[in-house]
Amino acid sequence: MTEASTAAARRGTGGVQSIERAFGLLETLADAGGTLGLSQLAQESGLPLPTIHRLLRTLVDLGYLRQEASRQYVLGPRLIRLGEASSHMLSVWARPHLSRLVDELGESANLAMLDGDEIVYVAQAQSRQSMRMFTEVGRRVLPHCTAVGKAIMAGMPAADVREILKRTGMPHHTDTTITDPDVFASELATAAERGYAVDEGEQEAGVRCVAVVVPDAPARLAISVSGPAGRMTDTLVDRAVPLLLEAGRALSADLR
Repeated sequence: MTEASTAAARRGTGGVQSIERAFGLLETLADAGGTLGLSQLAQESGLPLPTIHRLLRTLVDLGYLRQEASRQYVLGPRLIRLGEASSHMLSVWARPHLSRLVDELGESANLAMLDGDEIVYVAQAQSRQSMRMFTEVGRRVLPHCTAVGKAIMAGMPAADVREILKRTGMPHHTDTTITDPDVFASELATAAERGYAVDEGEQEAGVRCVAVVVPDAPARLAISVSGPAGRMTDTLVDRAVPLLLEAGRALSADLR
């Protein structure tokens, strides 16, 4: 059974099959980076070619897909509006969980997502302390130098991680930035084993961050707490991890 048909089966028998199949094709394209040919879509979805042709033609007519001169299908511009609205709602759903982390720990809390090869911050609750982090919503950074990036990539196939690192080049930001793919792979193995990732001033000197992945989310998401290294002690990190894990599970439940 393919991933798309498995997802449809999980949704039960009460839905409209053509809608389930259409969204399954959009999700297959998204998982593949936004571009696929007809034969690849057929292989990934397991649907008959006449069915795929009919669904793709409808999605193209509606602007949710576009067919290139190469005959490949790409995600269309009308999805941008849906994505922007969805991103706003994600921030709304995340806000109470992030605020609770700030109340418990006193440091800024963030929700971030892997978007292509970059990490984008989609929600934040700021610390009320005078000296705090100002990572604004919408900021984009590379994943190799952030705790949220490490938390997300620790659960990804090693080959996919290597491809991202090859494309981004792992640029150096501070004296502690990891720029060696093998060292980074070891860092991800450690993060996967203990269930959380730490950024030791690798994006910004003097800033420490701890993050966990949001499990079973519809996108690659992670929640973090960050602050000045002097306040983000090992003791605070130890306190933060179970609270972050709880927040991640709660947000995941909200997104189902």
